[in-house]
Amino acid sequence: MTEFERYLFDLQGFLIIENVLNSEQIKAIQVLLNQQIALQDHPEATFLRFDSLLSWGKPYQELIDHPQITPYLSELLGEQFRLDHDYIHIIREGIGPIGSHLHGGGTPYDPCQYYLFQNGRMYNGLTTVAYELQDVHFGEGGFGCIPGSHKSNLALPQAWKNLEFPCECVQAVSVKAGSAIIFTEALTHGTLPWRGLGDRQTLFYKYSPGSSAWARYYYNLDDYPNLTASQQKILRTPGVFP
Repeated sequence: MTEFERYLFDLQGFLIIENVLNSEQIKAIQVLLNQQIALQDHPEATFLRFDSLLSWGKPYQELIDHPQITPYLSELLGEQFRLDHDYIHIIREGIGPIGSHLHGGGTPYDPCQYYLFQNGRMYNGLTTVAYELQDVHFGEGGFGCIPGSHKSNLALPQAWKNLEFPCECVQAVSVKAGSAIIFTEALTHGTLPWRGLGDRQTLFYKYSPGSSAWARYYYNLDDYPNLTASQQKILRTPGVFP
């Protein structure tokens, strides 16, 4: 991370990294995604969610340790970080799978989702890499947050949680297809109602420090025999490592 990126992440709780996925990678991801949609789709559904994507194939497995992203994870989580869980949201219109309310924030303290700064470095709990597969333009909705709220000393007022009527402190984040948004889950954030012409397609890969977990399940390496040694290491169960 550059000095500028460190400052921004500490200041606002998130970073946008552009051009992480190229057009060929996006196409490969979407080909496999469309196969799953065809199997499970309901025409009337305004949103879809799929969990545990790694079994879908190499394009999804390659994101475990994407070379443009892992340096950020090492700095934010420590070198022994692990992939906690993964999923994808497809939102066609309106409210998405997690609803329209903000969640997260520095207060109350959550031992699995936190942000601390001590001894000249950042320490994070659960940290998300959100890959956007389509452009998200200003005013269309998508990822929204209250910048700086990962360091808040007070809980978010209940009246401000509804993203259908966002308060002025909520920032909508517009990004290009192939970009990644890296954010600490201690940040107050959520999904603004989708008003774009096409679908919003977002991959979520969520990482934890090596010694902790947020999800109630762990990856079974026997299910993914084609992973590299680096990828297998990132999928390990939590523990204390040398």
